[in-house]
Amino acid sequence: MTLHRTSSVLAVAGLTALVLAGCVAKSDAAASGALRVESTDGTCAVSAPTATSGTLAFDVTNAGEQVTEFYLLADDGLRIVGEVENIAPGASRTLTVVAQPGEYFTVCKPGMIGDGVGRAGFTVTGDQVVAAGDDAQQKQEAVALYAAFVKDQVGRLVPAVEDFVTAYESGDDVSAQEQYPQVRAFYERIEPVAESLGNLDPRIDYREVDAVAEGLDWTGFHRIEKDLWVPAQDALNADGETPAWQDWAPSTASERAAFGDALLADVQELYDYVHSDDFRTALDQQGVAGLSNGAIALLDEVATGKISGEEDWWSGTDLWDFAANVEGSKMAFSLVEEFANSKGAAGEALVAEIESGYADLEASLAAHGSLERGFVHYRELTEADKREFTDLINALAEPLSQLTVTVLE
Repeated sequence: MTLHRTSSVLAVAGLTALVLAGCVAKSDAAASGALRVESTDGTCAVSAPTATSGTLAFDVTNAGEQVTEFYLLADDGLRIVGEVENIAPGASRTLTVVAQPGEYFTVCKPGMIGDGVGRAGFTVTGDQVVAAGDDAQQKQEAVALYAAFVKDQVGRLVPAVEDFVTAYESGDDVSAQEQYPQVRAFYERIEPVAESLGNLDPRIDYREVDAVAEGLDWTGFHRIEKDLWVPAQDALNADGETPAWQDWAPSTASERAAFGDALLADVQELYDYVHSDDFRTALDQQGVAGLSNGAIALLDEVATGKISGEEDWWSGTDLWDFAANVEGSKMAFSLVEEFANSKGAAGEALVAEIESGYADLEASLAAHGSLERGFVHYRELTEADKREFTDLINALAEPLSQLTVTVLE
């Protein structure tokens, strides 16, 4: 089944700590000697792989047959530090950014969905640039940038879920098992957004024990997970009491089709929401406090579900979810850290403590794998491993809990 996509354009913007970006008319490009970008349906060619820090202009021409977008990505390939959208075939647009020294990637996204094409390294040399603009303006930009990050993650979730459901519905369980933790990463990075929409997150991501406790029909990722990793006859559910086979049997082909199609529809609902005015209005109302609270909420997701191994009870892929939650939390933090830094020595010390906490947690995760290479099965972790994760989460949670009040001072 193919999702019906809305006509909304996937808008993605930059990371405040790295650049201040704006999409401007071609004639208004601030930088002379603009970099030229040619986007086709399969390539993304940039005229030079390097530039000097300061105001950069990327003149993007769409030589393909699909509406396209162009991105400047941070060195982790995840954070989006500048974008220009909705470039029709034959049209040109300009992305203007104030770029700091560092390593980046460029990529185009024909069709405005998925991972994009022609990703290539891009280096900015020179000196650090001081960003201009008043505090209120920068806070508004930070909220816009987080909205853009969410849209990008959901835009990548859509085709990933399509492929995953196709494998599941056709009975290709080996392929579906391989895709399962990778697909979920897109969702786990922005999970609090779905949680704000009533029963959408329960439909997409509830564990069996939660659905039973609340008297809900059990659907979504974890219902499919149990089909893909059929429990042993003596296995217990995540509550540690209920036999896994009690009142349950592997899904028939028609039941798989129903569960798969329901997940597709729910992901489509999420996609439509994050491209709606209601989503942007909700973020605007929360302001930068919503971003710092989002960073905290994603770390809470780790502490309450992933660290116990109860989230992906059948597959043991909890560390994939763990890592994606941490990435999403760190992304939200990065958008407000400059506001905390601006509060003087106390704010600078808080930011340094939070950054150190993320680094320690990421290093501990890296000892067990990565999202790219894969992680060990959760049940391979020792009690000492779990205690280390718990201690690191608690060490990060304490200063992170002070972030919102510091940003709003």
